[in-house]
Amino acid sequence: MATKIKNDGVRERVYLTFPKGLIKEPVLSLLSKQFDVIFNIRSSTVTAELALLALDIDGKEIEVAKAISWLKGKGVAVEPIEKNVID
Repeated sequence: MATKIKNDGVRERVYLTFPKGLIKEPVLSLLSKQFDVIFNIRSSTVTAELALLALDIDGKEIEVAKAISWLKGKGVAVEPIEKNVID
């Protein structure tokens, strides 16, 4: 569930799980170039087999939705973080 932030934007807090084939790819860099969003990595665990990130994605609601859809299309599993888990 998106949280409203300043300037009519929203913040989505999500867990991203990257499959092995995407671990060395610059997925978040491409995300920030392709969509008008900013992100904050709240925590991460990366091994040779799996990468798990807790991420805040901020921006206009439509841009955040497009960014999340793009991540899913790349093969990244996107799961919402329950509110106040990583505040």
